[in-house]
Amino acid sequence: METREIAALEAEVLRAIQSGQDERAGQIWTRILALDPNHPRALLAMSQRAFRRQDLKEARSLLERLVQADGSDLQQWINLAVVCQQQGDEAGEDAALSGALKRDPQDLLALLLRGALYERQKKTHAAAQAYGAAARVAPPLEQLHPNLRPLLQKALAFREHYDRDFSTYLETFLAPHIASLGGGNLGRFQDSLDIMFGRKRRFESQSAQYHYPGLLPLSFFAREDFPWLDAVEAQTDAIRKEFLAVLAEDNGFEPYLNYADDMPLAQWAELNKSPRWSAFHLIKDGVLSPANAARCPVTMAALGGAPQPRQTGRTPSAMFSLLRPGTHIPPHCGVSNSRLVVHLPLIVPPHCGFRVGNETREWVPGKAWVFDDTIEHEAWNRSDELRVVLIFDVWHPHLSEAERTMISALSEGMRAYSAESAGFGL
Repeated sequence: METREIAALEAEVLRAIQSGQDERAGQIWTRILALDPNHPRALLAMSQRAFRRQDLKEARSLLERLVQADGSDLQQWINLAVVCQQQGDEAGEDAALSGALKRDPQDLLALLLRGALYERQKKTHAAAQAYGAAARVAPPLEQLHPNLRPLLQKALAFREHYDRDFSTYLETFLAPHIASLGGGNLGRFQDSLDIMFGRKRRFESQSAQYHYPGLLPLSFFAREDFPWLDAVEAQTDAIRKEFLAVLAEDNGFEPYLNYADDMPLAQWAELNKSPRWSAFHLIKDGVLSPANAARCPVTMAALGGAPQPRQTGRTPSAMFSLLRPGTHIPPHCGVSNSRLVVHLPLIVPPHCGFRVGNETREWVPGKAWVFDDTIEHEAWNRSDELRVVLIFDVWHPHLSEAERTMISALSEGMRAYSAESAGFGL
């Protein structure tokens, strides 16, 4: 009976709206809420009426009821964020925008509003990240709704100013490092800065964060470039034994991907926080895991013979990578071509494969390879058994010692510029 009564009232309110009877429509919405306190359309309509008369307390109360009862529509969260903003409640505004971006991490308006909030809070680096994300998803300005154009233009101007400040800071930070090298040939390093800040275009690499120009993009590298690799391969059996002991204890493993729910996941949504692709980290983002490393002394000794890169907050990295049956790692590209990735296969059932660019290979236990992960690559395990590979990174062999020194210094400068983010969303 109640459902039929609500349906009749909904038809009645539609007629009232169409005939311009605003007060009558409000009375009907009130009657609907009396029958169903969580009716989404009624809550939305009444919150809009409260907002128009600037009753922000009532509008917020209705919107909070709405997102708690429903919350599926991104616009509900944005409306709540706008009301919180007008009330001066920045914490509530931030929480509402997070709710919106959990529904659609690439929503342009939500990203612009998040950037504006962080700008008001003087969170310069966080604002630059949000505005940068907005710029990446925005259509051409002429295709944008006129109401959004000023917001996007402001975001682009903020990001451009931020990049100039960041560039100036890094050039000052790096000057003594360059001077200490006594005039070494750092032309390619300077090109890398120009590319990072958009002063030059890059044409050859898919590096997601930091591109070093002039390095030959090869899918898989020749073994003769890595004379130390034989010694690592010689320890395969001992390394596998250490892994199996760790696996038997079944602790220290974690999902390889662990993005926040309001981050744009794209192709990673299926594997985010999933044990289907997991890792036992020995060194993570340049930081040794003492407890894990202590359990694998042979593996750590073998890694010590490799030219591991040093980039603060990023490398070196080393881990046992586990790919469970039926798992596919989708095509993707790495962050920087200044370091390469080594695979030492330990456990490889049939029907497992790996593609880099146009070249597809099958892992062979004990036979390592080195590849450029800034070239699109993917991996799969189509068997019903576990696949395990020791993965670690090394310097690109064609970088000079001076270039390696400056790349390490650059990463320190990037880290020093902001404690909020090591990557700055670049």
